Amino acid sequence: MGMTDNLLSTTQLIITGLLFIVLLGLAIRHVDWRGFRKDNALQHSFFGAAVVLGFIWQLRAGISPGLSIHIFGMTVVTLMLGWGLAVLAGLMALVITVITGREPLAMFAANGLVTVMVPALVSHGIMLWERQRNFRNFFAYIFFCGFFGAGIAVACAGLVMCLMLWTAGVYEVRELVHEYIRYLPLIMLPEGFVNGVFVTGLMVFHPDRLTTLEQQRYR
Repeated sequence: MGMTDNLLSTTQLIITGLLFIVLLGLAIRHVDWRGFRKDNALQHSFFGAAVVLGFIWQLRAGISPGLSIHIFGMTVVTLMLGWGLAVLAGLMALVITVITGREPLAMFAANGLVTVMVPALVSHGIMLWERQRNFRNFFAYIFFCGFFGAGIAVACAGLVMCLMLWTAGVYEVRELVHEYIRYLPLIMLPEGFVNGVFVTGLMVFHPDRLTTLEQQRYR
């Protein structure tokens, strides 16, 4: 989301750093590394997703510090790779933005938490909900996990970012509502559309690339 230097207090940096380390550890443990080493297609998807996200995140809009807007793309990556690999791919993309000077290194944990981990976790949770509901129509996966999941994921990430900026005293609630929160529905629409289109295309042409898709359930 574009957290810049000196936006968060030292206490918040410590808290976000600890949360970042915990979630990173869970993500690493969640990955089936033996299967990953044997699956060349999954490796290509992983590194390809990191590069594409790193490029997409160069393109952003925004006026106020910390309130930039851009396409996340974490939902489709989560559905492709699973939650653990999606977090690692997103962090690799964030490294690219740091190298290119789009993000400060000091805010890596905060940006990783907001831009990568929160949307990946939300997308993963919605996927699990769809799986537990045991829908038999593949459109449920496309719309709930792809379109709606991406919109909800970016909204949650945006609200977490606003909470961090508000508790840091950077913005008042009124300013956040005026400059960002009231535009969340407009941010959710393109995010849902872009992710949904990619999920639809993969489901039609390359369903095997969606590791979270239970193909036998929709037959």
